[in-house]
Amino acid sequence: MTDLKWIHHLDRGTASDLTLLLLHGTGGNEAQLLPLGRQVAPGATLLGVRGRSLEEGFPRYFRRFSAIEYDQAQIRSEAAALAQFVREAAQAYDLNPARIVALGYSNGANMALATLALHPQTFLGAALLRPVMPLEEPPQTDLGRVSALVLHGAHDPYAAHASGVVPYLKGQGAAVQSRLLNAGHELGGEDLHLTAEWLAGLS
Repeated sequence: MTDLKWIHHLDRGTASDLTLLLLHGTGGNEAQLLPLGRQVAPGATLLGVRGRSLEEGFPRYFRRFSAIEYDQAQIRSEAAALAQFVREAAQAYDLNPARIVALGYSNGANMALATLALHPQTFLGAALLRPVMPLEEPPQTDLGRVSALVLHGAHDPYAAHASGVVPYLKGQGAAVQSRLLNAGHELGGEDLHLTAEWLAGLS
């Protein structure tokens, strides 16, 4: 057993040294993205992590003051804590630290993006499903070794606030694949197909 300080669920992989760190949307939990993770990466180890901030009892990764205004201090402190958790989990569960990829949806995608920006050595890459830029002053950093997939929904009510994500990642040197899907904030089959295809390209 381990005393890691985040509620989490590990589903050990069978055919790959890749680990997907699964970061849920608002109101989800450490199990929300396990079925999706298994569909897009059948042989990978899945590590679902529950956000530690609550909004009316629903888990999130950081507080928000409005739909698009976030607690900047908490984002930074939780990103640091999540990066530490990833390091400790890799050691505790004998995971390959060089083969950990974040897969985040909505609030979880924003958390993955913030962690990538602030602690760029944490992930090999990140699949960001319906993200916006959570950091008001994202740092200049080196993401030259990082791959990212960014999937926006054309009819997503948050889409107007998402335009800065891809330019930021590209500006820091990340290899970015992005698509604007005929979708809203919800996920669909095209998200799964594109994420599986992108992950296969990391092998």
